[in-house]
Amino acid sequence: MNNEDQRGKGDLVGEPDPDQVAELAADERSGVQKLVVAYHKRQEKLRLEQQRFTEMLAYERKYYDQGAQYIAGIDEAGRGPLAGPLVIAAVILPQEVFISGLNDSKQLSAVKREQLYDEVLAKALSVSVNVVSISNIDELNIYQATKQGMTEVLEHLAIKPQVALVDAMPIVSAGIETVSLIHGDALSASIAAASIIAKVTRDRMMIELAEQYPQYGFAGNKGYGSREHMQAIAEFGATKWHRRSYEPIKSMHLPPAEHEGNRLFSPVSEK
Repeated sequence: MNNEDQRGKGDLVGEPDPDQVAELAADERSGVQKLVVAYHKRQEKLRLEQQRFTEMLAYERKYYDQGAQYIAGIDEAGRGPLAGPLVIAAVILPQEVFISGLNDSKQLSAVKREQLYDEVLAKALSVSVNVVSISNIDELNIYQATKQGMTEVLEHLAIKPQVALVDAMPIVSAGIETVSLIHGDALSASIAAASIIAKVTRDRMMIELAEQYPQYGFAGNKGYGSREHMQAIAEFGATKWHRRSYEPIKSMHLPPAEHEGNRLFSPVSEK
């Protein structure tokens, strides 16, 4: 590409005004034309992503239109694994927000989740995380532990929302309207943001546990019952992080996990 084509490329970086785009579009040089086509493709991709994100704010807009000022999204990560805590997050996003690529955390790569984690923390008005203990999971059962943990994380937010959108779980909190949405992490931007915070937090914890217990493969299986994990349980037994109420650990008739309370905290953006 010659120097003149390079100048055309520079003109299309960032947010060129319509006159600049029109001027370059009239330039017949093939290199400049390729840049113009690429620019329009980027703009169309951005437009479609903004449209998708706007659709994910439909539930939020419904309650904003009814007078709500703050709306929280709540989701969890880790209901199914044999080992490791359950992690629940609550997020309040600003009314005017755009986070490109935000989606159900299960639909995203680990790298993309990490990127979005930072952006959610940077843009959110309030974020709260609840690490639900193994003992509470065993003592209450996973369903009740999840309900209790979601109520706790909602009430721990620094800002009290008028409405909470919750992924698939009916909860009650005084003075807050709670709305259970099936597959909410794919329908609501607030719940999707909470799913990112919960998933990344839990994955990081399991990677740390993998350093203490390398034989169980926690970094890869995140506590789920992979073949490697099941073989390790058979060979080495269970750790204090294994849920006594889940099979095959339940049939091992181990002493109950040491009683611990849940751990609530508010992650802080590094930006």
